[in-house]
Amino acid sequence: MQNILKVTDLTKKFGRLIAVNHLSFSIQKGRVYGLLGPNGSGKSTTLGMILNVVNKTAGQFQWFDGQLSTAQALKRIGAIIERPNFYPYMTARQNLQLVCKIKEISGDTITEKLQLVGLSDRQHDKFKTYSLGMKQRLAIASALLNNPEMLILDEPTNGLDPKGIHQIREIIKKIAAQGTTIILASHLLDEVEKVCDNVIILQKGRKIFEGSVKDMHLQNNWFEIKAGDMRRLQNLLNESPLVSQTENLGNIIKIYPAHNDVTGSDLNKYLSDRKCYVESLIKKQPRLEEEFLKITT
Repeated sequence: MQNILKVTDLTKKFGRLIAVNHLSFSIQKGRVYGLLGPNGSGKSTTLGMILNVVNKTAGQFQWFDGQLSTAQALKRIGAIIERPNFYPYMTARQNLQLVCKIKEISGDTITEKLQLVGLSDRQHDKFKTYSLGMKQRLAIASALLNNPEMLILDEPTNGLDPKGIHQIREIIKKIAAQGTTIILASHLLDEVEKVCDNVIILQKGRKIFEGSVKDMHLQNNWFEIKAGDMRRLQNLLNESPLVSQTENLGNIIKIYPAHNDVTGSDLNKYLSDRKCYVESLIKKQPRLEEEFLKITT
């Protein structure tokens, strides 16, 4: 699969402060990546460097497997890394027409992008009348005018109410469904969990985790089980090669599997073969927020 972006040992220092410390990762085409970390972890600085608005101290990054220069690549990328900044007394459509003129691109996609972000019915209203959520949606429309292969969003739901967050999330899903690669920098873990395929977690400028959201969950899956004879159940689980650890909670037993691909069917078969019949067997997995807190504390 093509690497749209490859970052190698990227570093940024502000005097004695190391904002980004030897950061390396790859972004593959067609996926949605969550760039996670608490405030001050280096997310915005990282995005600023790859977009050439912040000068790097050291390290390298290359776009599209090194086939394009950064200047060429940026023409195929849409980004929102600051608060939306449009002319308040111009309408949404007029603002987008101006963006097209500045970027020297066709305005043929304006109607389509306004529809995508749900602003068709407000396109002739002045920007100053827009709510914060509408302003953010207009910014996304602006970033999509050139039909970019990759979209970079820095905290797109920051300051929004639950309705606004939901609207932005649904828009991101629609964009991803069209095949656009997305980097979403955020500290809202629940939103990242709902829209991202992969996650990169930063802490104090360093990468402390990289992988799929699914794999992050699988690392700490567990099962909750109960049977008519709990003592026999406990003894069999203690002997099972499928189980690494158990925790007896009285009316149920919590099972930590020996490896990630152990299924409920595997456990049920193991027990039924030994004449121990399960009354309840539920697979559990932690939320991304729980995993994030484990990793960053």
